[in-house]
Amino acid sequence: MLAAAAVILLVAVVVAATRGGAPPPLPLPGTGTVPRQGDPFAYTSSRAADFVARATAGSAHVLFTKSPGGVLATAARVAGLRKLIDAATAGSQVDPNILEALVFLESAGRPNAIAGVDPVGASGLTQILAQTGQSLLGMHVDLARSRSLTAAIDRASFLGQTARVARLERQRARIDERFDPAKALAGAVRYLEIARRDLGRADLAVVSYHMGIGNLQQVLADYGAGSSVPYVQLYFDTAPDHHGAAYRLLSGFGDDSSLYYWRVLGAEQVMRLYRADRGALVRLNGLQTTTDSTALVLHPPDRTPRFSSPEPLDYAYASRAVIPLPANAAALGLAYDPSIGSLARRLGVRPALYRGLRPAALDLLIELAARVRTLSGGTAPLTVSSAVTDARYQGLLGVPDPPAAAGWSFTIARRYVNRRQAEAFQAMLDRLQALNLIAWQRYPSEIEVTVASGASRVIAAGP
Repeated sequence: MLAAAAVILLVAVVVAATRGGAPPPLPLPGTGTVPRQGDPFAYTSSRAADFVARATAGSAHVLFTKSPGGVLATAARVAGLRKLIDAATAGSQVDPNILEALVFLESAGRPNAIAGVDPVGASGLTQILAQTGQSLLGMHVDLARSRSLTAAIDRASFLGQTARVARLERQRARIDERFDPAKALAGAVRYLEIARRDLGRADLAVVSYHMGIGNLQQVLADYGAGSSVPYVQLYFDTAPDHHGAAYRLLSGFGDDSSLYYWRVLGAEQVMRLYRADRGALVRLNGLQTTTDSTALVLHPPDRTPRFSSPEPLDYAYASRAVIPLPANAAALGLAYDPSIGSLARRLGVRPALYRGLRPAALDLLIELAARVRTLSGGTAPLTVSSAVTDARYQGLLGVPDPPAAAGWSFTIARRYVNRRQAEAFQAMLDRLQALNLIAWQRYPSEIEVTVASGASRVIAAGP
């Protein structure tokens, strides 16, 4: 009876949402929450701080997985530079914590880092381009000698001549100030002050450090801002169907430029934890690096009950801790792969046992499909290829997956009717991860999505 009531309710939601002049939508079936009108994930200025916090958390994974030697080793290197950082920012408007975070992200605290093999590119502690250092920041950069010394350093390093490497690096720092830590930091401060003057805001200055002042000014122009706006507004108030030109430009920059500011804020948090609560940082590092997504951060294994076998999963349906996938899938922009639960007979249960989700995960799946339809302008469904499992079922698959065995994850088949649907789906994955509402991971034939436990509240009230 409960499953039938959920289906009737879902049909009512679809009818109400598609009928002109209809009353507000009825509650979603998972948790009984009512989604916001229009895009439930849209930006609201009154909750700007919440958007910033979510984006910082949702974009932090790379800090843990890409930091040379690991996040703790990087934090230790960067912490050792704090006196130089404080000296570089003294008397300026640049926050030393932000500069420290920038160093974490740019070079991982390595004064001799080069992006690539040629020092014409981003080099040194603050990864300044040779041309930028010379023409904008007034730094002494003898590029020809820097290249020659860099080649010599590489040869000496290959031969294990550590003393010679150190001597050559000191020589290079004298003729290319980007490799002098104090001067590299001073150059970064000058850049941030110039960018703040041109862009009008400290947060935009940080964004431009990676994106470029001119590029960011073009995004602001496409957004239609008469004056500078907070980056959180620029980022979250653009979408394929809202300020589309600004969204396309912002999302089209390579190397995740649009996420740079959130990662700087994430690095700032890492450094804070390194000093104040290293145990918490160690735990977080373990959760961030165990898998290729942030699924375990959203649902830590020691705090997330799993279904050990079909019996407790069956009880979860009875108690409404797990909800069946809706029967009116097509009306919701969904389809279900027939293979879902295909191994159930080997456990002596019906395949339907594995065709459900936690309430919040179901609510987000429905809203995800609705937004993909809106953005793609089509009616083709997203195909769900797996849903809740239990540990015994996962054993048959040979793939341990705590979020799936707890009902928080589903997978979507990578089968799209056209490019517009694929792009709309990717846009929603990116936006929902930036809101820290999901973690997702790409596999050859499907996308695994793990949903945060608070997703329904966000759908109802906003981030």
